[in-house]
Amino acid sequence: MTTIQPYSLSARWSEYRLLMRMDKPIGTLLLLWPTLWALWIAAEGFPDLGVLMVFTLGVFLMRSAGCVINDFADRKVDPHVERTKNRPLAAGRVSSKEALTLFAVLVFTAFFLVLLMNTLTIVLSFVAVLLAVCYPFMKRYTHLPQVFLGAAFAWSIPMAFAALTNSVPLVAWILFTITVLWTTAYDTMYGMVDREDDLKIGVKSTAILFAQFDRMIIGLLQALVVLALLGIGVLLQMSAAFYISVLLSAGLFFYQQILLKDRLGSLCFKAFLNNNWIGAIIFAGIFIHYFMY
Repeated sequence: MTTIQPYSLSARWSEYRLLMRMDKPIGTLLLLWPTLWALWIAAEGFPDLGVLMVFTLGVFLMRSAGCVINDFADRKVDPHVERTKNRPLAAGRVSSKEALTLFAVLVFTAFFLVLLMNTLTIVLSFVAVLLAVCYPFMKRYTHLPQVFLGAAFAWSIPMAFAALTNSVPLVAWILFTITVLWTTAYDTMYGMVDREDDLKIGVKSTAILFAQFDRMIIGLLQALVVLALLGIGVLLQMSAAFYISVLLSAGLFFYQQILLKDRLGSLCFKAFLNNNWIGAIIFAGIFIHYFMY
């Protein structure tokens, strides 16, 4: 393992950027899209600009914090996985103390932003922090860490409704459930990339739990997402733009199933990345609906 050296400030920042995955924005985008769904639906159109800015920055901060605490939790595991062995903590270029300090700075900055919101949003933010801290350790105790990640990613939805309406209505919990199902599906694809390494080192995941039924269960989760989105459309009396976005998303889910067919690591990862378009297309449908009607 590489010994930590006294780098310059710019070099330290370069390592912190890698620790926060700023070079890989896919995680931030996958967290941002459901947040934007919720903000637009809660506001029935363009949300308050201040709230939008707080939640957008909050998404970046909490995703970054999640990556840092995840690498801290996996600091003894990542060196044994080909894809993660060169991460700053795994390679010894960043210390555990530095990682925990960075995590604290990110979380407290996010909490400071939440203090600009109403009391209900502030109360809900404590659950968000709890989920962010607990998720990385779940792979040691359960085969369902992807479900915990889904809950962590989806928790911005009740917070968004709370910030804009001071309530968390039924539609918020339906969106929450959709996001948990969707995240579980795409993070299982991600887990399929590391499945062989995870089996060797004893790390648990839905990719391992589902085994040969992985594609079938992912397909079932995707079907439930589509059905629930259609339910949202009926509940909110959405226009054709939203239904078209759901149809296009269903087509992308089918495309992802084709990519997963042979369970090749590179294609599983490509299927995972493709989910960014799911989030964007659903948001486009919501945006166009409220813009035009």
